[in-house]
Amino acid sequence: MAEINLTAQNFDQEVLHTDKTVLVDFWATWCGPCRMLAPTLVEIAAERPDVTVGKLNVDDERALAMRYGIQSIPTVMIFKGGKRTAELIGLRPKEDYLAKL
Repeated sequence: MAEINLTAQNFDQEVLHTDKTVLVDFWATWCGPCRMLAPTLVEIAAERPDVTVGKLNVDDERALAMRYGIQSIPTVMIFKGGKRTAELIGLRPKEDYLAKL
């Protein structure tokens, strides 16, 4: 599955009100580690059709970033059935993200 762009308008529907597993990448365009993580998330999206990979730009969606207490990026949160089940802060190996899925 392709990555989706998450916004205040679609976050609840795409992340909280779905039975799917959703990996949410909190990122910003100016963040070097975020740019380094991007290809890994593209790979995960391609390899795991059962997982939705969503990207949320913290500069564009400050209220959502605050709602989830984002203090450092990249931060990746995993939601299953609308519930947050994992959080990974900083650039991590691909295996770390897959292990939490």
